[in-house]
Amino acid sequence: MNAINRRTFLNHGLAGIGSLALSRLYAAESSDSKDKLPHYNPKIKRVIHLCMAGGPSHLESFDYKKELEKLHRQDMPSSFTKGQQLAQLQGRALKCMGPQWKFNKHGQSQTEISEIFPHIAKHADDICVIRSMHTEQINHDPAHTFMNTGSIIPGRPSMGSWVLYGLGSESQNLPGYVVLTSAGGGQGQPISSRQWSNGFLPGHLQGVEFQSAGSPVHYVQNPAGISDQSQKNVIDAVNQLNGINAKRTEHRDIATRIEQYELAFRMQTAIPELMDTKGETQQTLDLYGCKPGDGSFASNCLLARRLAERGTRFIQLYHRGWDHHGQVKKGTAATAKHVDQGTSALITDLKQRGMLDETLIIWGGEFGRTPMAQGSGRDHHIKAFSIFLAGGGIKGGITHGETDELGYGVAKDPVSVHDLHATMLHLLGMQHDALTYKTQGLDFKLTGVEPARVVKEILS
Repeated sequence: MNAINRRTFLNHGLAGIGSLALSRLYAAESSDSKDKLPHYNPKIKRVIHLCMAGGPSHLESFDYKKELEKLHRQDMPSSFTKGQQLAQLQGRALKCMGPQWKFNKHGQSQTEISEIFPHIAKHADDICVIRSMHTEQINHDPAHTFMNTGSIIPGRPSMGSWVLYGLGSESQNLPGYVVLTSAGGGQGQPISSRQWSNGFLPGHLQGVEFQSAGSPVHYVQNPAGISDQSQKNVIDAVNQLNGINAKRTEHRDIATRIEQYELAFRMQTAIPELMDTKGETQQTLDLYGCKPGDGSFASNCLLARRLAERGTRFIQLYHRGWDHHGQVKKGTAATAKHVDQGTSALITDLKQRGMLDETLIIWGGEFGRTPMAQGSGRDHHIKAFSIFLAGGGIKGGITHGETDELGYGVAKDPVSVHDLHATMLHLLGMQHDALTYKTQGLDFKLTGVEPARVVKEILS
């Protein structure tokens, strides 16, 4: 990078260079198939992904199996498992483990939901349970990578970045893609920041991780003795220098740097306002059952609603604690207690504010758990698992797909991760196979190269 002397600096002039360079570079990056988005009238404005990291057991949550209960502690029929990929149970004697919790029917839909989710069960007629999800990766990090990016190759753009690339953000003062994490109830597998990476998409599309406790963004306030105007002057000067360099090199990372400096300055006002919950009623706080900013999943759900109100397009809440290789009965109940009320409160709160119809909520993990016992727990399982959806464009009070009698494999209406992504993009007004980005001579898309379909059966 060439040095810039004083004369060159003055000759180029300062006014507006950063903004001009930024618009020029972003225009160059946007000259592909996304220009005419949305492709058709969207049903929703935003997505809130409640990611249950670790792999919740479908057999203790949303997929009751009476036959598995009958075969408890008996040999698993080899016809199910012969030649199949297993994780830690490979080569071991396989014994059936029946459901560890009672299931009850709820709502007019009579949807069967485990008793460990008493709050979510109240929304039986609002949610669509998909019991026929399946995936490709049997270990946590690769499975999260596949769920987030549609690829097993690390470094690809996350679905939040793809959504932001296609539609942009509705917020001028907050990131368009925000990630929050919490933990509790069981073994908490680490979550890599790669999961919300922009990959090969422009850098300003990367997810921004907020802290769940205390101030969500470090160093957002001015240092002592520095006024807002002084801070703005520094940022303007830095961006003007970056603008000169961007004009010379047309390097897209410089455009990202300029935009992020400007966003960071605007966030100095927006973040304190976002975190000021004095306007929330006691009824609302009681609904979530949390103290705002306490680092809990419920607190993150409240913050997700406030982010949604302020235009954030894609919000991910990770809760780490669902990896129950042992003590699956005790562990699923403990982890469910961390997320049940917050999930329910978010649905209720959005519904009361008229926002649920313009929001898609996705609740689920990266895979499921085996019908076979691993001591007192269950192993990883990719052949079948359950998630649920709620919100705009989704039929509430239905279940889609079925697993076999033991919950091992999909028996009816399989839904792949790519199908889930295609359906999400469809609700946002985007045709999944037309949202592409050219890099390294190829047109990449979130739903990959294999056929993916919009799951129209679950759409209202």
